[in-house]
Amino acid sequence: MASYLNSAFFNRLETLALNMQAELRGFFGGRHLVKSYGQTVDFADYREYVLGDDIRRVDWNLYSRFKKHYLKLFTDERQMHVQIFLDCSASMDISEEKKSYATALAAAIGYLGVHNNDKVSFHFMHGEKAENPFGMIVGRRTFFSAMGALEAQKCEGEADFYAAFRSTPVSRSDGLTVLISDFFTESDWKSAVNYLCLKKRQVLLLQVLTPEEADPNFLGRTDLIDAESVDAADGKNMKIRITRSLLEAYQEVIEDLRGELSAFSKKKGVGFLPVVTSRPIEQFIFQDLLRYGVIRS
Repeated sequence: MASYLNSAFFNRLETLALNMQAELRGFFGGRHLVKSYGQTVDFADYREYVLGDDIRRVDWNLYSRFKKHYLKLFTDERQMHVQIFLDCSASMDISEEKKSYATALAAAIGYLGVHNNDKVSFHFMHGEKAENPFGMIVGRRTFFSAMGALEAQKCEGEADFYAAFRSTPVSRSDGLTVLISDFFTESDWKSAVNYLCLKKRQVLLLQVLTPEEADPNFLGRTDLIDAESVDAADGKNMKIRITRSLLEAYQEVIEDLRGELSAFSKKKGVGFLPVVTSRPIEQFIFQDLLRYGVIRS
């Protein structure tokens, strides 16, 4: 399958920007307006002068009219930190399409960050660790130098989301954390989300499934193999006859998982969007993410 990551793909993204909904404590110099006042050239409001204020910000035209000292207030723009956690367990590489799709979503969100002067970091979740091979990415040159390694990342074994989040520094109140996964995990993903909420980060969960995972239609005898199983004798691999009733039961489980993710996310004020890889990725980005409010044009 051809890579999504090409110049045409990134060029189209330049018309978009990440939409930060939470208050930021990040560094100055970004493009995200916050409620506090700062030093940009965009006027926001006035307030009365109090002892200790910078007299250079007094509006003398207003003083000549009202005989009171008022300060000009300007909007503040901050730089946020976009943390992207990519599930690199074996189930994410069940097909080349699934891995490529998830990787492209990670790259797209990362590019939106650097394009808007934000800091970006990629974290690959393996076992109980979240590896960050690139460090903090600032600027397009550093971003594009990481893209080859991003595509070459291996998916194997299992991933413990909560342990992975705790294994890497997660800063407080300074941006967006995106978790990209199929959520086919026995790990405590709810505790992982709670941990991010405790850190007061804006959170977005993206569930990526193949058409066969979302709505399988295979009937007959087959071997079911757990892609993340390391022990063939652990009871997870089996020979089975797939019937319509079994397919219906599986679809109920998938719907229950999606419903649980949606309900928990809504309760926590977290973004959640599922996607099937048969949906063109640009439609998902330019329509679904835009309509949901994750990004803005």
